[in-house]
Amino acid sequence: MACGVYGVLDREGKPILQHLYWGLKSLNHRGHQSHGFATYEGGLHTRRGLGIIPRIDLKGMEEWAAELPGHVGIGNVRYSTSGGLDKSSLLQDTQPVVAEASPGDWAVLSYNGNLVNALGLEEEIQAKTGIRCSCDSAALCWKLLMELRERKDLPEAVKACMVEVEGAYSAVIMLPGGRLAAFKDPHGIRPLCAGVSPEGGIEAFSSESIGLEINGLNLEFEVNPGELVEAGGGSFTRSRLLDRGRRLCAFEFAYFARPDSLLGDRYVYEVRESLGRSLAEEYAETLNRCDLIVSMPETADDAALGMHEASGLRWERAIRRHRYVTERAFIMLPQERRTILNKKVSILARRLSGKRVALIDDSIVRGDTMKEVIKRLKGSGAREVHVFVTFPRIVAPCFYGIDMATYRELIGASHTPEEVAEIIQADSVNYQPVDSYLRATGLPSEELCTACITGRYPTPIAQSMADSARELLEEGAEEHRRIYEEEMLRGSGRG
Repeated sequence: MACGVYGVLDREGKPILQHLYWGLKSLNHRGHQSHGFATYEGGLHTRRGLGIIPRIDLKGMEEWAAELPGHVGIGNVRYSTSGGLDKSSLLQDTQPVVAEASPGDWAVLSYNGNLVNALGLEEEIQAKTGIRCSCDSAALCWKLLMELRERKDLPEAVKACMVEVEGAYSAVIMLPGGRLAAFKDPHGIRPLCAGVSPEGGIEAFSSESIGLEINGLNLEFEVNPGELVEAGGGSFTRSRLLDRGRRLCAFEFAYFARPDSLLGDRYVYEVRESLGRSLAEEYAETLNRCDLIVSMPETADDAALGMHEASGLRWERAIRRHRYVTERAFIMLPQERRTILNKKVSILARRLSGKRVALIDDSIVRGDTMKEVIKRLKGSGAREVHVFVTFPRIVAPCFYGIDMATYRELIGASHTPEEVAEIIQADSVNYQPVDSYLRATGLPSEELCTACITGRYPTPIAQSMADSARELLEEGAEEHRRIYEEEMLRGSGRG
């Protein structure tokens, strides 16, 4: 689940609902299938809903605050990569999830990522507790509670989880008494940072730095791979438990993170500008045949600026986004994606008539969105459309929290750039070279997860799953589910 997570604690005991609301609201781009809040004051208080977090007025905030009292809380905006997609399942799997063994013996968890070996965890939990988990977030929460009950020590319990749980997980947790903590998987695949208020009374965790900034908090640090961070003691208590080497998701820079968030030591928009400049240099000959640059709003806008600065070619904002259609097409259900795209953007046809267009976008995953855009551009009079992609060609599935978990759905996995161009009806498709992309992030290449663009996974079960799925496809087998779900069914005898 490429979700957004947030956790906050006020050491002076003041209510934190408004703080929690705005922190999550700033992360809504990371997931809009469902949202959830959990706070603590003498007990646990929760609220869940489908869709994006609603806008609420002052009276509404007062009503929510009465429903969600407390000086500590966590929340989540969810984009599912496991579990069912019907409304009942989406609501059931909304985070934060609660694991409760008995009154006063519970854990609440909000996490971003995906568990590769969820089936084994679910079977262990069912055998020991009789609880059947509906999704991987519930499995992680119950696993943590089981380890806490056995070990009576939070660092030891979290370390035990890290040893046994494979995948990506950046999590915030809340425990009885209003304890707040956060931890990352041993590779730190998903982002998670910590911050404090200027006077030091409020401590918080957020998937991205913008969640801290919107609440006036100072960014203190990015949580390290395999690190547990506990809040509430006057300063953060940090424990490095199991570090297997950082592998931050490379796709965060191109698409998921907000441009005004910091990843590493750079604003995301700076990386995207660099990616646009790199494309202009790499494909100068093709770009010279174009009359203007057009960007897909809004993730490609910064790259378009970089391309314009490097090439001198005019950037024409001829595709405009409807500001009140807030959904992101990539993380919509397939049947909703085309409808949302058609309603989400308008094309300024008079600016394109007879022009050779350099269309820049953040990525091509399935190709259906790009094909529809090109059709509309050419229908508006564009003579040629040459596509420039800031992210390299996606050739392998993701098992770590991005919902592109089959080879079948990835147009780049089985087609060359020339074939992709023919399928989406572009005059050319020009992908960012892998080396150029990694260089633009400002991070060492060995600190990035590049599984989807290289086929090399940082964890062993994921690598084995991908290799097996590729072999089966080459033998003529079909994919009917996400690869890790296929593996679960085969392993359990249900497939």
